[in-house]
Amino acid sequence: MRRTLCLIACLIAAPAAAQVRAVEVRTPRPFGYFLGDLVQATVEIDVDPGFVLQAASLPSPGPVAYWLDLRAVERETAGTRQRLRLTYQTFYAAIDARSLEVPGFPLVLASDDRHGSTTATVQVPAWSLGLSPLREVQPPRRADPADYLRPDGSGPRLRSEPMRTVSLALAALALAALGLLARDRAWWPFRARPSRAFAGPARRLAVLARGPQTDETYRAGLTALHRGLDAAAGQRLLADDLAAFLARHTAYRGQQDGLDSFFAASRLAFFGGATGDARAQLPLAEVAATARRLAAAERAA
Repeated sequence: MRRTLCLIACLIAAPAAAQVRAVEVRTPRPFGYFLGDLVQATVEIDVDPGFVLQAASLPSPGPVAYWLDLRAVERETAGTRQRLRLTYQTFYAAIDARSLEVPGFPLVLASDDRHGSTTATVQVPAWSLGLSPLREVQPPRRADPADYLRPDGSGPRLRSEPMRTVSLALAALALAALGLLARDRAWWPFRARPSRAFAGPARRLAVLARGPQTDETYRAGLTALHRGLDAAAGQRLLADDLAAFLARHTAYRGQQDGLDSFFAASRLAFFGGATGDARAQLPLAEVAATARRLAAAERAA
């Protein structure tokens, strides 16, 4: 009876023993590491087909010992071989060359089939890491303490002439571009240029539209745009002259509707004595928008 029980126990344990065939830890080199170095280690596990590592059993990044941290863990599967790529970082300040032990850890493998799930535990063995000091423990004695210091390194001499030439050339191009932009936008010192009749009125109306809206402000805005139209036409421009003006200055034909509304509001404000009605019919913001469109058409022309 005892022999039968032993035989049954052996048969049950045989599949579990065959699940893990080999465990091996590899490193690029076992020695020559310094304070702060990253150490790469590869754990290879040969298992029976169908067994894979359980993610919950993998080691978590973090402190492993007072002198060692685990930085990263990567898992790979190649047939019946399970592979872990581990990245450690050492913080041991060695005063002489010595070998320290990296602790091992357990892993769990599982296989799922139609009969259920089978698990097995494998122990990754500990391995040694050779650490080296950054400096001598007892350097040779020197009479002058400054002799312990290394001399300053001599850096290459850099010529500043090419960089200065390129900087000056870029600065000149930037100034030229700024001058062209100022001329296009009628900024100072091109603000008083006579060919830009609507640049000044557009700026004046933009300021008035942002301020308090009163009858005086509204009439001042209308007057500013009238002066711009007069400058563009070269004479006093009345509502009856608008058709001839647009025929001579084709760049402004797209603004005819806005100009018709402007002259109607101006007639109501200056000759009809109904500035409030003119403001309701054509707000000052719309007058400013008409002036901006005229200035844009003027620049495009």
